[in-house]
Amino acid sequence: MNHTPRTRTVVSCTLLVTALGAGVTACGSDGNPLSARPYDAAGLISFNGPTEAGKRADPDKPLEVTANSGEGRITDVTAQDSTGRYVAGELAADGSRWHSTSPLAANAHYTVTVSTEDEDGAPGRKVLTFDTSKPASKKRLNVTFGPEKGTYGVGQPITAQLDHEIKDKAQRAIVERALRVESTPAVAGAWHWVDNKELHYRPKEYWPVHATIEVRSNLDGVKIGDRLWGTVSKPLTITTGDRIEAVTDAATHQMTVFKNGQEINQIPVTTGKAGFETRNGVKVVLAKQYFVRMRGTTVGIAEGSADDYDLPVYYATRVTWSGEYVHAAPWSVGSQGYANVSHGCTGMSTSNAEWFFETVREGDLVSVVNSNGDDMEPFGNGFGDWNVDWQKWREGSALFNGRPEGPAPSDALRIQPAAL
Repeated sequence: MNHTPRTRTVVSCTLLVTALGAGVTACGSDGNPLSARPYDAAGLISFNGPTEAGKRADPDKPLEVTANSGEGRITDVTAQDSTGRYVAGELAADGSRWHSTSPLAANAHYTVTVSTEDEDGAPGRKVLTFDTSKPASKKRLNVTFGPEKGTYGVGQPITAQLDHEIKDKAQRAIVERALRVESTPAVAGAWHWVDNKELHYRPKEYWPVHATIEVRSNLDGVKIGDRLWGTVSKPLTITTGDRIEAVTDAATHQMTVFKNGQEINQIPVTTGKAGFETRNGVKVVLAKQYFVRMRGTTVGIAEGSADDYDLPVYYATRVTWSGEYVHAAPWSVGSQGYANVSHGCTGMSTSNAEWFFETVREGDLVSVVNSNGDDMEPFGNGFGDWNVDWQKWREGSALFNGRPEGPAPSDALRIQPAAL
């Protein structure tokens, strides 16, 4: 054995005699081997990584640590690169072998800490270090996160835009596993693949109020495909404000605005008339513009037709990319609260539009109910993400699809064996 022999436990006992003549034995122990500093476990284990100076490991090759026969067992293995990224792995129930289950990054420096115990139960430890070789290909995948840094409403999804298409399911899992989202307070969430180059992340419910959300990519140096490797991407931090929700009932022509669950205003409005009905569903504020020139021709209305318009519009809060706004409509004040006469936007008086404009921010929630219009699209026309139920949302994940709720399988960094 290549370690200090187990220290024999020495027990000393002192007989305490009380005034009544009763004897009580007090025992003390020293030299407990389980509290001693771990021995060097180099002779107990074998490692398949490079051990010679200057040698680099192939990042495509899984790591493996094995216990030498009859020498004891492995109790834990932690593998981590210099940036703090862990390598997931599995440890055999009998402690005979540990192997990595997630890919290594290229051109990275790793530290592997192996904990063991010998046949007498004494703890051992060995720290191994090595470097991986550089990527074989120069083709890199970059990720751009959105939105920009700032404070948003609780409905703001996180976006990840890729500069290369990822179609293969296994490659998608590698990418998704490396895109990390952490919020304070913590909340469960999942990525959803919108298409081959874009992902959205949202919680099951809305974000908590006054939360801090940090987003980063751990793809640097990670092999995604035969000729594609991850590279460094700029991280993102955003915060959330109060929970502002505006709910417009197209049947009663009223908008009710809530702040953190409490009603703070009710506004008479007009929504889309027949043929131009406002979309039902949950939308998210995309932008705010003090002035917009609105023309019917930009939304497909024939110039010079009865429905054509060309209007200066103030206090315009945008909720779809196709041109749906909440805005001042002084020309329809007589219909607000009574009839739907717009071309799809939600119109209100100038004073109410100014109040709404000053109250909401990007990421706040704007919903429409009881309209005869179509449902809000989940993607492509703003953020309709919240119209997708949670189970369906998880089906768009390369990690969660078909799995029960809970952490993604990749989140388990180490799997320790059950007690023997």
